[in-house]
Amino acid sequence: MGTNHGQRQLHLGAFIFGVGHHIAAWRYPFTDTGGLLKLDFYKRFAQTAERGKFDLVFIEDIPVLPEPLNRAVQYTLPVRAEPLTLLSALASVTKKIGLVGNVSTTYSEPFHVARKFASLDHLSGGRAGWNAVTTSMENTAKNFGRDHHLDHSLRYERAKEFVDVVTALWDSWEEGALVIDKATGQFADPDKVHEINHVGEHFSVRGPLNVHRSVQGRPVVVQAGSSTTGQAFAAQTAEVVFTAWQTLEEAQSFYASLKGQLPAYGRSPDELKILPGVLPFIGATEEEAKAKEAEFQDLVLPAVGLGMVQNILRVDLSGYPLDGPLPELPDATEINGGKSRYQLLLDMARREQLTIRQLIHRVTGARGHRTIAGTPVQIADQLEEWFVNKACDGFNIMPPYLPGGLDEFVDLVIPELQRRGLFRSDYAGTTLRDHLGLTEPANRFAQRSATSVH
Repeated sequence: MGTNHGQRQLHLGAFIFGVGHHIAAWRYPFTDTGGLLKLDFYKRFAQTAERGKFDLVFIEDIPVLPEPLNRAVQYTLPVRAEPLTLLSALASVTKKIGLVGNVSTTYSEPFHVARKFASLDHLSGGRAGWNAVTTSMENTAKNFGRDHHLDHSLRYERAKEFVDVVTALWDSWEEGALVIDKATGQFADPDKVHEINHVGEHFSVRGPLNVHRSVQGRPVVVQAGSSTTGQAFAAQTAEVVFTAWQTLEEAQSFYASLKGQLPAYGRSPDELKILPGVLPFIGATEEEAKAKEAEFQDLVLPAVGLGMVQNILRVDLSGYPLDGPLPELPDATEINGGKSRYQLLLDMARREQLTIRQLIHRVTGARGHRTIAGTPVQIADQLEEWFVNKACDGFNIMPPYLPGGLDEFVDLVIPELQRRGLFRSDYAGTTLRDHLGLTEPANRFAQRSATSVH
């Protein structure tokens, strides 16, 4: 495709998930399974992404083992590093790349989340981002003293209030609140430090936070829901949205829908970046790339693949032939899990008339995200097509295995994107907001003070 003559450029996240995003990554001969939960392994990942000038690295979190437990432990790699612990370590071995991690609004408290991410933002020099997830896996509840997972709509009600409280706490110290005058003995200006005095349906928080305003004003808020409820939540609160789509038309529809909701909340389209996930298999030829993808699929045990599909669809498919179609399933409105991913799988299976076995093939690699197998030029072509046709603002790149999957993308695809003028050749700033082109949010308490003066 052509060269980008405009100023709009891609934003890229590097998504770390275990030792690779493919469910069979740990079985692949070139995967570094010995690096699991070792700092050098994650350090290499983050430094490679930074060498490639990625906007951010993203650490997902699933605070529960998949069901059934015996299969998850015996045949898959369910071990995950706790995101904030890992991101804090990565802050010390990187200089510019953004550091984004999941923390659930369903199974956390706002003060803890606000304090931890504000601390990470200070320690990293303004590179922190929080992916505010509601958690879709129902059995998570039993790890947190609950018998039942909150209903989908209630999870989002709680999440909206949760984000309101966290951002208020981040605002509780105004810019310039620190005085640190050794001569007079004044450390901070009490007129610029505020109790938030929040009393709501789900939380009661006085504040203020015991961490002052951070380097980039406040950490970047990320969201990952694509359902109708998730979109409304994102339109009000998110600055980056991670999402999953299979076709250009689906992605364009979502992009237009979500961006179109922003004005209702006094926001412009530039204030939110949409990054769908992409799993790339890269080869010197298209045939080589597809052979690599097939090699990964051959490593997937049928029971493991079927289990992944069942966990997303919340249905027992063991009695149905693998080479037959999906049975009739409930409407997405009737389930209490991840509605957007459920709908995506149903739509994909029906649109392409996939058998259960074919659907397994599509899910075990990218988990519902888009898979691209081809040469660096072909992959760049497809990324460019979505970007220039307003299906996204960039991508969350999901290497199928590590470290090689990210090495290949940085060494082979990034130079092609740079040659086309679609991606930066160096960082223009030092904070995550700089990379994403996001402005520092106004401090709500400073605004109130200014209004009261006038």
